[in-house]
Amino acid sequence: MQSKLRQMLIAASAGLTLSATGLAHAQDALAKAQAAYEREDYAGAANWLRVAADQGDAKAQYNLGVMHEAGQGVPQNNVEAVNWYRKAAERGNADAQSNLGAMYANGEGVAEDYVEAHKWWGLAAAQGVSAASTNMDRLRAKMTSAQLDEAQRLSRERPPASPR
Repeated sequence: MQSKLRQMLIAASAGLTLSATGLAHAQDALAKAQAAYEREDYAGAANWLRVAADQGDAKAQYNLGVMHEAGQGVPQNNVEAVNWYRKAAERGNADAQSNLGAMYANGEGVAEDYVEAHKWWGLAAAQGVSAASTNMDRLRAKMTSAQLDEAQRLSRERPPASPR
C-alpha cells in the first residue's frame, strides 16, 4: 500500500489540472506531501495532501481516501475515505472510482449498494482499471436484472471526466 500511495503522490505532483495560481500552490503542497511521506511522516503527508485536495486536485483527494481507509497518518475512517474517494471519482479519477465501487460493494463507510458499486466499477473499467472489470463481473452474479439495468443507466449518465 505504501508503494501504491508513493506512486500516486508522484503522479499527482506531475498531473495537476488547477488554475495557474492554484497550480503552483498545489504543486508545492504535493511536493511537501511526497517528502513527508518518504520520511514516513504520514500525518504530515496527509496535511499537505489536504491542501491540494481542498483546491480540487483529484489525485490528492484519492490519496487522502487511501490514507483514511488504511488509517495511515490519519485515524482509520471509512466514511472519510468514501468522502474523498467520491470527490476524486466525480472528477474522473479512475482509481477513486474503483475504490468507491469496492466501498459500496462491501458496505464500508456507506450502505451496501450493488447498483452504486457496479456504476463506479463500470466507470473505472471504462478507463482501463482491470480490477474494476473483474469485480463487476463477480458482482453481476449477485444482482437482479433491474439492478443491472439501473447501474448501466447511471454509468451512462456520468461519463469519466479524465484519465487516472
